[in-house]
Amino acid sequence: MNKKLIGLLLVGLPFFASAADIEAGKAKSAVCVACHGADGISAVPIYPNLKGQKEVYLASSLKAYKASQRQGGMSALMIPQAAALSDTDIANLAAYYSSLK
Repeated sequence: MNKKLIGLLLVGLPFFASAADIEAGKAKSAVCVACHGADGISAVPIYPNLKGQKEVYLASSLKAYKASQRQGGMSALMIPQAAALSDTDIANLAAYYSSLK
């Protein structure tokens, strides 16, 4: 592979790395546990599993709920929950649940 291309890839990696705080996300997840389970695996079929989901997907989903852009399903429950979250909270929650394997 071209050395310049490798250099560009290495320089760009920090932009894709998460700066979120996984421990803060874990602490914030206490409210999520009621529906999504203590380990991110829901015991109830209507609630999705969050464990191991992609960080970008989780963050974008929470942001869409917060902006009332996501409708249907359990949005009546999720919109008020997401509305109470800051962008930092969302990033931390997404990092936490995506870190679970």
